[in-house]
Amino acid sequence: MPKFKAPATKSDIKQGFVKINHFALRIIEKKSFILPFHSEESNSNIEDNIHITILTMSELIEPTQPAETTEATASEVKKEDLLLKMKEFLQSETLPARSDVESLRHNFQRLVSAEQKRLKAQFVEAGNAESDFVSATTEQENEFQTLYTQLKEKRAEALARETAEKEANLQRKLQIIAELEAMLDNETSIDDFGKQFAEFKKLQKEWNEIKLVPQEQENDLWKSFHRCQEHFYDLVRINNEMRDYDFKKNLELKTAIIEAVERLAGDADAVSAFHQLQNFHQEWREIGPVDKSIREELWARFKEASTVINKKHQQHFEDIKAREEENLTRKTEICEKIEAIDFEALTSVKLWEEKSKEVLELQALWKTISFVPKKVNTAIFERFRMACDKFFNTKSEYFKQVRLSFDENLARKVALCERAEALKDSTDWKKTTEELTALQAEWKTIGTVARKHSDAVWNRFRAACDHFFEQKKQSTSRQRGEELQNMEKKQQIIAEIKALSHDLSEDEAHEQLRALLRRWHEAGRVPFRYKDKLHKEMQEAADEQFARLRSGKSERKLQAFKSSIEEIGQGGKGKLLPERERLMRQVTRLRTEIQTYENNIGFLSVSSKGGSGLLKEMENKIQGLKTALDETLDKLAAVDKMLD
Repeated sequence: MPKFKAPATKSDIKQGFVKINHFALRIIEKKSFILPFHSEESNSNIEDNIHITILTMSELIEPTQPAETTEATASEVKKEDLLLKMKEFLQSETLPARSDVESLRHNFQRLVSAEQKRLKAQFVEAGNAESDFVSATTEQENEFQTLYTQLKEKRAEALARETAEKEANLQRKLQIIAELEAMLDNETSIDDFGKQFAEFKKLQKEWNEIKLVPQEQENDLWKSFHRCQEHFYDLVRINNEMRDYDFKKNLELKTAIIEAVERLAGDADAVSAFHQLQNFHQEWREIGPVDKSIREELWARFKEASTVINKKHQQHFEDIKAREEENLTRKTEICEKIEAIDFEALTSVKLWEEKSKEVLELQALWKTISFVPKKVNTAIFERFRMACDKFFNTKSEYFKQVRLSFDENLARKVALCERAEALKDSTDWKKTTEELTALQAEWKTIGTVARKHSDAVWNRFRAACDHFFEQKKQSTSRQRGEELQNMEKKQQIIAEIKALSHDLSEDEAHEQLRALLRRWHEAGRVPFRYKDKLHKEMQEAADEQFARLRSGKSERKLQAFKSSIEEIGQGGKGKLLPERERLMRQVTRLRTEIQTYENNIGFLSVSSKGGSGLLKEMENKIQGLKTALDETLDKLAAVDKMLD
């Protein structure tokens, strides 16, 4: 029966990082990170504050709290599962979040601690002294610690690469500034200015393309580059026409950003809107200046739109605090209901089961309730765990005798499994059929067994019976004759694929090839020993024709998929249902992603001539998702056709 255990102790030093992140989140909730706004002349300070906000939120975007872990959940999670998850983290191309790794390590250590406590309790119950118990480190624990260390080293290597990249970008930006300063120091004639202006725009473009630099250098770099830009536009008077054109382009780009931010203020997701706002501020920094006469007005409009989003972000975290208090009230009520159970009134199995159902429903309800205030989280969980433990411990004593009958029933069913397995390969069809039918009837007369053995013992018995009846079915002459006829049909289809005329146009050849493949899939089953050979011959012939016709990769992938599900379908149509459910989930996910990108692209639609590189990138992403959706729908249609 499920029980709840207390969260692991917080003595591990590394868990301190999780506490620090949570503490930092509380600070964010109070300060709300509303960006300070001043005039465009103090732009450097604004940019500093924006950058700090981005770095802070990148560290604390997903604040976590320790999840309440019930023993019901713990019984389902094993050390092998956590070890496998750590291996997936290590093999992943992208580094997982630090909080996810630490949470995984915390749960693993909790399971190890629980196992040691159990072994120690057994040791003491055997009559040994508690002080004589010595805990031993298992291979799983050593392997988990090794993987954890490797993941830390991998993260350190990634940080080192990022540091090297930042240093290289710093040197290149310093070089760009030096080139700009050298350009400003040289006197330029009117005839040469066009060339100098082109070189300036090239350096400006390269600057904007370079992203990561050391944080402590970023502000000084931006100030120096900004000063060079301003100096370039102010000192070179002969470029008035070009400067006005650049001002106009910058005005269009900044106006587009302002309009996008104003639309973003209506986004229901305050956190997402806040993060997108940081990106827009970064884009604003990368765009050059506009005419002095409208700088203050343009900046004031941008500041006003940004303030609306920042206030919504602050209100979001205030709402979280209110919900946490409400969650505390609900969890307290659950504790009171479990504590009020009258055990003396539970005098039958039925009453215990009914009350157990109520407790499990309360446990399920507990899981649906989100975080409570951090300061009372541990206390309320301890109260809940103790109430549940008391209930299930009392129930365990009551059902101790009931489990004895489960063991007896299990032994009888295992005996039936052994008798069925001894008969499964018999070729005396009539006699064995009668014996297995009798075994099945006897099976129905035996009572239930423990749930943890129920599926396994039933699957064992059913597998033995199914094996015999499948062999019996395959032995019939009619089925044999049909399979031989199907084999002849498929051999004929292979010959027709190989003999496909080279005089046909590409479209006609494609159509005939697809028709032949459809006939192949509709031809039915063949004798088992020839199945793989025939399939291999067909695949080779089809691949040769597709290669000759230069067929697209998607067409070949679809044919390969149809061949794959044909093999699966020979085991029964029911075996195709999991594949269909997987394809349906994939279709839903792709449609959701397409809708999300199409919604986001609405915030980036601009009327300026320059447009946005980000807009083009998102359009390409949407097209790729639509192509993947079409391919998945084709596969789904193939599965549905086989099911029909």
